[in-house]
Amino acid sequence: MSLTVTSEPSKTMSSLPADPSSQQQQPTVNMVIRQDPFYVTLDASALLAVSILTVLGMHFVDHLLLEFLIIAVPIALLIHNDYLNFLKLGPGGTPPTPSGYARLTFYRLFTLRDPFTPPPRDVVSSPSTGILSKLPYRPGPRPTVAGLAPQRQLNQHGSVECYNRLRAALENLSKKHPSVFVTATSCLEKHGFALFARHPLNVCGNGEIVHIHSSDRSMHMNLHPDDIKEILEKGWGQRHPMAWSGWVRAPLPETFSMVYAPRDESDLKIVCRIVEAAIWYVIAEKVEIELE
Repeated sequence: MSLTVTSEPSKTMSSLPADPSSQQQQPTVNMVIRQDPFYVTLDASALLAVSILTVLGMHFVDHLLLEFLIIAVPIALLIHNDYLNFLKLGPGGTPPTPSGYARLTFYRLFTLRDPFTPPPRDVVSSPSTGILSKLPYRPGPRPTVAGLAPQRQLNQHGSVECYNRLRAALENLSKKHPSVFVTATSCLEKHGFALFARHPLNVCGNGEIVHIHSSDRSMHMNLHPDDIKEILEKGWGQRHPMAWSGWVRAPLPETFSMVYAPRDESDLKIVCRIVEAAIWYVIAEKVEIELE
């Protein structure tokens, strides 16, 4: 493993745990993540009952109240189904409560409509360019992704072996360079493993570089717009829907992106290159991640 410092120094510091070895090993979680569509099935007797109640309501219930009920009942069922789908995504950065769901519902008004268009470059930002180039195309179609916070893959989940090897490589990186990196629980997800920079240049989540989801083995990280463009074009990830720009302040920076879970050895090597690019963007230092 090599650590090469460029001419672009770090300018800020975040407070992080001093001893990464004290962090307990977190077990890998295997779970089924799914999103269920909303549908209602009526047999003949149920259909007859609904018809009779509707007719009776037209004669004995105030018309405004009846109209309200006809509209409100399916809306309530849709919201209930959507809330259950939110819970099925598993633990993440948003509390799995009605208030957390309500906050995400508000954020939906402003989410990115196209997560496959890179953010604009900032010519005065540092580092000034990305480091990814000529990535191979990711084999196969993109996975299905759902949710805001949490955001998860619904299929093509990564292998447990790839997850463990990537995590071990990042832990070894922090142990070999304890003055530069540290591992801890994600500040953004509040669950799961994450790599932090002690002296980040571009700060997000207390210097968080990357966190890995133990459920589907996908990950989130900040990348330079040049590198985001590369992973979008080659099919390795997509932007986070809450990384918008506009008059309403986004909870995440425009550079926050999801990288799909590595499925095999070939995927894992490319994902390591992408994580190296995330390190470059956060601390402006080139690092080589070595797998065991």
